Amino acid sequence: MTRAMTGAKMVVQALKDQGVEVVFGYPGGAVLPIYDEIFQQNDIRHVLVRHEQGAAHAAEGYARSTGKPGVVLVTSGPGATNAVTGITDALMDSIPIVVLTGQVPTFMIGTDGFQEADTVGITRPCTKHNWLVKDTKDLSRTIHQAFHVATTGRPGPVLVDIPKDVQFATSEYTPPHKTPTAHYQPRLKGDLEQITRLAEMIETAERPIFYTGGGVINSGPAASQLLRELVDATGFPITSTLMGLGAYPASGKHWMGMLGMHGTYEANLAMHGCDLMINIGARFDDRITGRIADFSPHSKKAHIDIDPSSINKVVHADVPILGDVAHVLEDLLRVWKARGRKTNAAGLQKWWKKIDEWKAVNCLSYKPSGKMIRPQHALTRLEALTKGHDRYICTEVGQHQMWAAQYLGFEAPNRWMTSGGLGTMGYGFPASIGVQIAHPDALVINVAGEASWLMNMQEMGTAVQYRLPVKQFILNNERLGMVRQWQQLLHGERYSHSWSESLPDFVKLAEAFGAKGIKCDNPADLDDAILEMINHDGPVIMDCLVEKHENCFPMIPSGEPHNKMLLGEADPANAIGAKGAVLV
Repeated sequence: MTRAMTGAKMVVQALKDQGVEVVFGYPGGAVLPIYDEIFQQNDIRHVLVRHEQGAAHAAEGYARSTGKPGVVLVTSGPGATNAVTGITDALMDSIPIVVLTGQVPTFMIGTDGFQEADTVGITRPCTKHNWLVKDTKDLSRTIHQAFHVATTGRPGPVLVDIPKDVQFATSEYTPPHKTPTAHYQPRLKGDLEQITRLAEMIETAERPIFYTGGGVINSGPAASQLLRELVDATGFPITSTLMGLGAYPASGKHWMGMLGMHGTYEANLAMHGCDLMINIGARFDDRITGRIADFSPHSKKAHIDIDPSSINKVVHADVPILGDVAHVLEDLLRVWKARGRKTNAAGLQKWWKKIDEWKAVNCLSYKPSGKMIRPQHALTRLEALTKGHDRYICTEVGQHQMWAAQYLGFEAPNRWMTSGGLGTMGYGFPASIGVQIAHPDALVINVAGEASWLMNMQEMGTAVQYRLPVKQFILNNERLGMVRQWQQLLHGERYSHSWSESLPDFVKLAEAFGAKGIKCDNPADLDDAILEMINHDGPVIMDCLVEKHENCFPMIPSGEPHNKMLLGEADPANAIGAKGAVLV
């Protein structure tokens, strides 16, 4: 039986019917009718952020850590445009979020009314799909379709723009089961012929490698389990993109660490030298491939992806398999097992012997300092002291992000939240708020640089208001670290505007918000400071002063192939230059 209700009430009812428990938002004139309906119910929790970009990133953190779509509610004009960075971030990293924006009344659209912006036009390039709802009778159906699009196929952000008069008007509510969605049903099952072809290649490959990405995690827990089964059954080495960390456990014996620009020596050389590359849910982005013409030049490449536009977009796939990772891996395992579970044992043994030689370089090795905290040491100690906890890690963007990926280990999916494709400074803090809202009893840590953290520092007000015990672990080098590193290594040591000056006292800043502040600049005090941060029952800013000119290695210079890496202290030839790096 259908029910008549206002558009504003429809929005809230649609969210309830979609199982939404939390909305991240900021009110304004064009969404006040919706906020009035939120006030009159208790099923959906609203979290008041301090900036609309923060709302989008918080929704991303919520979505990434739960597998459920995050929901954002913001007003028209600047409310919508402030959310654009977070929306674009979600598109690049395939994160399902549903953004509801207010709009001026339909009769004012196009008149340059107060707080009017062409939200649909602005967000068309950075959403999977968006809608401007001009009639209340279409509103509930549109919201249900938005959730379907956001979470089906390759996940991503969607946006529904709702004029104010549509919120006030009354019409009949359409429930989810009466909403047509058949027009968008991405293919889930892979082509059996291509899957069989891949199984044949697995049987004969001498130097195989699994190259995995965020698509494994987006496919759900079953995909990660099937991946682990396939890797352990074949004995093939596995590496991952930044977004795929945790799909295969870091403690697994076939794990080679992350690959790419700041990936491990063994992972990058294995990618360069393999004869069979099995890409599962990754998109061959430039931080992985380096110079395309020299990317893994002697390998056959299989590519499993649910997004047809990702296959053959950057790198030609010899075996393209369009489908959902979990479905394809299930069929691949079944076919391969039915054929006798064969691999090229002799070739694989030689391949692992070579990989073990590369591993022996110990590319992430460093010498702790007795005087200054080295960032690698800070993260090594953070890993050791938090490993046994129910832990979720977020990051900002920069050197600290890469060090976190290198030195923190992830045993399960959905435990690692970072901005991969867009590289958004300011992502980590609000994302950690979204994670903590979803997992109130977990230890949620945001590994940050002082420059990135300041971009959304206002969200400390949100953390304190909602008593969220998020831990901000700031590696403070008083520099725009990654910018400074590139300037040193690639721009003749011309440090143009990469110094952070007039930084706040982070302890006083924390206290000004009503949170706890901790400062540590001595390696001897580091463990105690980390434990104090972990054990405090409220939000914490820990200002960890680290070596100012530390570089993040290994590093593939932009545009170079995988076998041309800059190494730091792990230089196998013991020929480290004055800049602490050598090209290998």
